[in-house]
Amino acid sequence: MSKSNFMLDTYIEITLYDWTDASTIDLAFDEIRRLESLLSVEQTGSDLDRLAKAAGEEWVEISPETEEVLRLSKEYAALSEGYFDVTTGPLVSLWNIHNEQGHYPSQAELEQVLPLIDSDDLLVKEGHAFLARKGMVANLGAIAKGYIADQVKELLVAQGVEHAVLNLGRNILLIGDKQEGTAFTIGIQDPNEEEGVLADVVSATGKSIVTSGIDERYFTYQGKKYHHILDPYTGFPADTGLASVTILSDTSAQGDALSTTCFLLGIEKGMALVEQLDDVEALFITTEGELIPSSGYSNYQVQQ
Repeated sequence: MSKSNFMLDTYIEITLYDWTDASTIDLAFDEIRRLESLLSVEQTGSDLDRLAKAAGEEWVEISPETEEVLRLSKEYAALSEGYFDVTTGPLVSLWNIHNEQGHYPSQAELEQVLPLIDSDDLLVKEGHAFLARKGMVANLGAIAKGYIADQVKELLVAQGVEHAVLNLGRNILLIGDKQEGTAFTIGIQDPNEEEGVLADVVSATGKSIVTSGIDERYFTYQGKKYHHILDPYTGFPADTGLASVTILSDTSAQGDALSTTCFLLGIEKGMALVEQLDDVEALFITTEGELIPSSGYSNYQVQQ
């Protein structure tokens, strides 16, 4: 049983392999809708929208889910030397990269927004959050999809689902294995080729597989492509020699945050971070097409 929908700015497909009750998938999509209404800064009245509007003025009451994601985001900011930073909201808005359209900012525009980016100025206490300076915006685009996938998995497992694939764009989250007891196989897009051309294939059970890459969202300006993974220090799309990072981990929130973090850190620092984390593997693909796996990645690789 399968159902798809356009939500979270991507096509989402949920497939249940051991299930006949259609209302269960509807519950899952209702949960995505509910969480998006809290976590999307682009939805009027969401926790993130209200947080941005009150920036520099007052604390905002937030849901337990928003609090959890904001706290996680601050943890990854610390882990990543500040490269993972959800307060890049003003920068994301400035570039405004959607549907192969975007805005190439002037130096003056960048100088206006870069001082507004600092996770240390995102304050969180029980049930409340505060952005310390007017003009600051928290945008959870680099972690919310993963967090939402984890929550939906939890909901489905509580319903009794044992075999399922949640596909939230390039966030794949697996529940168990296939009904016959074999692992799921997941293709990893080659970021340097057209959609559907695979760089590799992995086999996994119950895992999260998340990819961030230059081919997801971009626009062309004066003959050069500019992608959506923005460096909070320079204000420009990260230029680290990487074309994509795929993370295999236990939770999709971790995979989401780490795929962005490693892309921004670059090959050496990014892989060093992966290697120090338990139960996390990665495949880095360079702009030259080289595949760089983490030490345990071959355990998931389907030999072709």
